[in-house]
Formats: sequence, C-alpha cells, structure tokens
Amino acid sequence: MLHRLIYYLGMLKRNPSLLEYYNFLKESDFWSLEKLQKYQLEKAKVFFQFVYEHSVFYRELFDQVGFNAQKITCVDDIKVLPIIDKNILLRENERIQSDYRFKKLFFSETSGTTGQVLKFYRNEEWESGHRAAMFRGYHWYGVKVWEKNGYFWGYNIDKKQKYKVAFLDFLQNRFRMFSYDKEELKRFIKRLRRAAYLEGYSSMIYETAKMVNQLPERKNDFKLKMVKGTSEKIYESYQEEIQKAFGLKMISEYGSTESGIIAYECPEGGHMHICMENVIVEEVNGEIVVTNLLSYSFPIIRYKLGDYVKLADKTFRCKCGREHSVILDILGRVGKCVKGYVQQYPSLMFYYVFKNIALTTSISLNYQAIQKEIGKVDLRIEQNQPEYQYILQRELDKYFKKDVDFKIVWGQTLHTWNGKLRDFISELD
Repeated sequence: MLHRLIYYLGMLKRNPSLLEYYNFLKESDFWSLEKLQKYQLEKAKVFFQFVYEHSVFYRELFDQVGFNAQKITCVDDIKVLPIIDKNILLRENERIQSDYRFKKLFFSETSGTTGQVLKFYRNEEWESGHRAAMFRGYHWYGVKVWEKNGYFWGYNIDKKQKYKVAFLDFLQNRFRMFSYDKEELKRFIKRLRRAAYLEGYSSMIYETAKMVNQLPERKNDFKLKMVKGTSEKIYESYQEEIQKAFGLKMISEYGSTESGIIAYECPEGGHMHICMENVIVEEVNGEIVVTNLLSYSFPIIRYKLGDYVKLADKTFRCKCGREHSVILDILGRVGKCVKGYVQQYPSLMFYYVFKNIALTTSISLNYQAIQKEIGKVDLRIEQNQPEYQYILQRELDKYFKKDVDFKIVWGQTLHTWNGKLRDFISELD
C-alpha cells in the first residue's frame, strides 16, 4: 500500500495526465482496426497543424512540399514528407523545437548506438503517453507498476549519482546492480525472488538466468509475472535459459527515447502490437520509420530509427483479438558494413546466417562479430560447440562467398555488463 500511495502521489506531481491517458489506452485496447485508423487520422491532423504553427523547421518543410495538415484523408498522405534521421535532428535541433510555451517540459538525451548525443524536451502529454503505453503492456501481464521489480540498465554510475539513483529506485520499489561481481549478482537474484517483474537489457537478463540455472537452490520459487527485455534484440537462444530459470519467456517492449513506446508484445499471440494511438509506423526498404503523434515539443515525423523490421500484412490478425498493426520481427540494427576484400556487406547478413542455422538444424548460437582488418572478421561464439564449425562456415560462405575470412572462436563470454551488447563491431573507421 505504501508504494502504491507513493506512486500515485508522484504521478500526480510529475505526470498529471498519465492516469487519464492510461485509462483511455485500456479502453482502446480492443478497438477495431477501422476505429483505430480513424482516431489516428484525426490525431494526426491536429498534431501536424500544431507543428506547422510552432516549428520553424517543419513550417518551411511543409511549405516546400505543399503539405497541408487539414487536407490529409489518410495517414499515407504524410509520405509526401521526406524521411529524416538522427543527423537532421542534431543539425536542426533548435529549429525543430517548438516555440510554444508548454506548462511542463522534460529534458531528454540519448546517444543510442551512434554515440551522437541528441538533446531535446518532451512535453507532458508526450511523457505521459509514453508511460501509459508502457503501463498498458504491464496490464496485459497482470503487473502493477508499483510492485517490486528488478532492473538492469548499465552500471557505470558516478558515485555522487549513485545515492540519488538509489533513492529514486526506492520510490519506484525498484532495485538494480551498480557493479558486477558474482556475489552481488547472487544478492540481486535473492531479492528477485520477491519481485513481481524483471526488466532491462535482454542480454543482461539472459546472463542472470544462466547464473540462476547454475545455483544449487530451487529455481521454481520466483513469483515473477513478467520478464521484459528492452533496448536490445531478444535472441531466440535466450529463451530456453530464461524459461528454465523463471518459468516465463522474455517478452519485448520496442521503442526509443525519440520515438517513445512503439510496440509491446502481447501474452496471447506473442506478437508486438503497435501503439497506433501514439505513433504511425511505416516500413520503408525494410527499415522502420516512425511518426510520434504526441511529440508536440520536439516533433518526430517520419523518423528513420535505424532498425530493420518486418511488419505483418494488413490482413493479419493476432489470436489475442487486438487489431492494432503488428511488428512480426525486429531483424537488427542498420549499422556499419562488413568490408570484404572485394565487396561490402550489410551487417544484417549475420542475422540471416544464424537464423538459417537455427531454422534448418535447430542449433541456436549467440555471437559477436568484430572487424579490425578489411576482409577479416573475428566471430566470437558463446556456446563451446566446435563440432558445429563446418555448419557455421558453410552458412557464412553462402552469404559472404569467400570474400571474408572468418576466425571462429568458441566458448566466449560476450557480455561485459557495461551496457548494450552489440552483435557487430567495426574498428575500421
């Protein structure tokens, strides 16, 4: 009861519109696709009109392409607008920012995987809508946000900040690890046995599950309702360890600081339902492009997030009964290329190599590829199963055609516990 009271008091102070928006998202959860599309269109008209009036960058852009917010008849009409990327958000930052005087703004910054720090302000509706979308996902799993929870989100925290973070975690009934060693991880696992949910970097949750499965204590006394992976791709090979440790599969929450929550995995169908009430999602040449309809203070319009995705066909229906559009799979990051002796290859090639091995042989391998020289790649494999060397090399040759020499090393520890796990690292540039 104490943590519930703290949560409600904090919510009223920080996010006064959160509860109303959360209740709306629960109401719209089983709307028909037609009703969702109609709502999305009306919301888009209001949003784009506001953006035209209050963002210098977008006012000029709209005029250049002849875009009129009041004349759009379907969300596809926004495709006349050019796609933007993070470089544009950085370069045009001040001109994109709205000149409207909001009552409340939240400072945000993100470097993502590019290392470029983007700074901007989110209006209160944006912040509350983002949290409401997350909490609706919690609701699907019977989780109440104020319940005790474990959290993995990096460890390199300044000592002066550590106490502040610890206090904020206390207010949110949350606990995390500030440094990694086996004894501290064991203490974390002990606390986790009293938690309702676990969330954070998927690779860290996977490593924790492996530790749980090595402990002599009983493994089936966790009371977790939800294990949620964020910020990283969830590999199928993670699921066996996590299911064994916690009795649950890891589910996916997909989004970013700039875009907000894009999609959440439902418990019945296992598909990621797009939060159509908040965002418009497109797939352009295999890449996801997002428009955030709540981003009044710093408009995010047709933003290329940097991920390859696969969207479900418009006729697809999840067995859970929700009619929101569905993301079938997040294939990987749009990143640097692998440089062969003659040609270059998208790093996404590795996704297909290991996906095909899993489909054709039921062998699941975790990997990290590192390129330090042109034509040569170190391929580090977590599993210590060199008997699969021929199968792996054969699949690599299909995609890279002997243009890249691979040094395959088995039985490697891939995660350093210092942040995101990157599956491809290029040291050439």
